[in-house]
Amino acid sequence: MNYRDIFSFRETTDEPRPFLDHLDDLRRLVIKIAIIVVVAMVGAFFFREYLASILQRPLFNVDPTRVGSLQSLGVADSMTVSLELSFYAGIIISFPILIFLIAQFLFPALHHAEKRLIVPVALFSFSLFLIGILFSYFVVLPETLDFFFRDAKAMHWTPMWTVRDYYSFTTQFLVAFGVAFEMPMVVLVLVKLGFLTAEALRKARAVAIVAIFTVAAFITPSPDLMTYLLMGGPMVILYEFCILLARWVEPQRNDSSYESDES
Repeated sequence: MNYRDIFSFRETTDEPRPFLDHLDDLRRLVIKIAIIVVVAMVGAFFFREYLASILQRPLFNVDPTRVGSLQSLGVADSMTVSLELSFYAGIIISFPILIFLIAQFLFPALHHAEKRLIVPVALFSFSLFLIGILFSYFVVLPETLDFFFRDAKAMHWTPMWTVRDYYSFTTQFLVAFGVAFEMPMVVLVLVKLGFLTAEALRKARAVAIVAIFTVAAFITPSPDLMTYLLMGGPMVILYEFCILLARWVEPQRNDSSYESDES
């Protein structure tokens, strides 16, 4: 298999395909994703100092003296942390392309008009992912770091964070928020496939809101009400947005199924 085969799109046919062909498609998809992430990771590695300073900023904004207290206990910590930062930065940079490739794999039988929507949907998904990261970076992460620092002080401990622990925590925290903000895209796919409806989302609204704020109560980094609302509020708004999104997708799905039945 040459490099042109790796980056070629799947040919869509209405005829059933053997199981091994689907495995070959999956293998190509994995190869594409690996190549794209590695290339983005290598490019991000050259900006590792800039990436490190970006993740230090929330801690610096809380207290400038705390940045200097980060300790490097391992000989290869500078390289280990740089590789970790480059990996997560590579995923964020290549996220729209990855969504596009995954959509091409999961929905090979889309009509021409629907295929043209893949790029806007990929950009919309990336926008949600980026909004989640930025919201966490500017609003939630500084409060979280300040809470854990003060909580350690309340336990009569001296907070001496290592660079490995700090950067692992912050990168995973930011990416987790980005993934959480992908909920509308998950709903869009489930509605498109017929596994979920707007009516089901409306009926489960009360249970969903209680569940969202219950989870937020457990993971809220600070006991104050404002931080609690900052954790649960956006997820409730996203849930309401998912209901509107499901209403918009359902008529299209019903119309297309009706036309297929008529034919």
